This record gives sequence, C-alpha cells and structure tokens, in this order.
Amino acid sequence: MPASLLRTLADLDIDLHGFDVTPEMVTEARRVMTELGRPAEHVWEGSVLDPGAYGSAAAEPYDAAICIGVLPHVQPDDDTVVLARLREAVRPGGLVIVEARNQLFGLFTLNRYSRDFFLSELIRPQTLAGADPTALRAALEELDQRFRTDLPPVRGGREREPGYDEVLSRTHNPLVLREQMGAAGLGDVRLLFYHYHALPPMLERHMPEVFRAQSLALEDPEDWRGHFMASAFILVGERTP
Repeated sequence: MPASLLRTLADLDIDLHGFDVTPEMVTEARRVMTELGRPAEHVWEGSVLDPGAYGSAAAEPYDAAICIGVLPHVQPDDDTVVLARLREAVRPGGLVIVEARNQLFGLFTLNRYSRDFFLSELIRPQTLAGADPTALRAALEELDQRFRTDLPPVRGGREREPGYDEVLSRTHNPLVLREQMGAAGLGDVRLLFYHYHALPPMLERHMPEVFRAQSLALEDPEDWRGHFMASAFILVGERTP
C-alpha cells in the first residue's frame, strides 16, 4: 500500500518525509498525503542505496529514519550499505528503525522455508568435505521428506507482473542483523517481534478461529518465542555520536 506508514503517522504533529524506488508508488503516495493535508513534495523517488535520496526535501538530519518493507528486496551485500545510509540520515541520538522477515521462523514452519534454512544456513552441504556424493544426496533427499516442501504455495503475479515469490524477497536472521546495526554505529539496539503464529501455518486449517485468536494473544514484541514463532521483526537503534 503506497504511503502505508506515512499515512498512519499523518495525524501526529511531526514533519514527515518519504521516498520509494517505484514511480507509481510515489505518485499514489503523493495523492494520499495531499488528501491528508501533507505536502506532496515531501514524497519523492529514490533508492535506499543512494545517499542523495535521503536529503531531497529535508534541510536538517532527521530525528528518525524508518525502513519498512525494504530489506527483503535488497541484495545481501547491500544490507550494510542501507544501514550506513540510514544512520547518516539521522542526527546523533536519532533513531533508525528497520523491519525484516524473520529467517528463524523457518525453524517453526516445517515447510520449504525450513528445508532451505537447514541447507543454506545450518548444514551447508558444500562444506561437508569427504562426503560420498551418492550418500550425501540420499541423506538430503531423506531430509526433504521431513518437511512439506510443497508449502507455502509460490505466490505468482498477475498477467506479466512477477509475484512476491518471483522477485527478490529475502528473510533475515535477527541476531545477525542486530550485530550489523551495531557495527554500523547504532547503539542500544532493541529487537521487537511481531506477527506471531500459535501453530505452524500449515496447521491453521484444523482450527482457524482458535489459530487466529491465539496468535493475536501471543503478540508480545519481547517474548523470546518470537525468535521462532513470529514471521517478522523490527530493530530499533540509536545513532551514536
């Protein structure tokens, strides 16, 4: 949704600016913010990787920089670049707030995300020196049988547009990203989880009403179970001098 975050903040007595890399999103966001009584020129086109994009409308450093729905769609090597750009955009003591999809959630889902996490992050078959290729292949095939690798269904797009799972849509390890924020010069980093799941999602069909009610009841951003039962998280850090 264009300006999804800005529109929720528009009733606060604070100055708001925002940018997006997609021109269509910028056009719609300007329309929305104008209807809410905010200047259209406070929304512009830009990339989080471009240091010039952050200062297009603000003369002074920001009190806070909020990056929602962006990190899943940047290349792994660019995570540290984005964090550095966000830090540079705020004043000393200002806040940097980033959101990401929780990679550790794959340890709870028991589906293709789990299989992918086991292979790429834990086992790393390419590092098993001396393993017989036939035996290794048999072991990995048996591992696949432990997960519902057909779930969740791949989300396709409409007509000639790619769907969410057909473009770059990464998950992040919250423990690693927290360390990266610290290395980028952000202190007092808080890890906050959201979108909890009372059961692995594939089991929702057995009791959908209970699943939804109990999942909402679990919403506690600082519950340690969020490392595994929440599909997303937010990190909040303060720019050090």
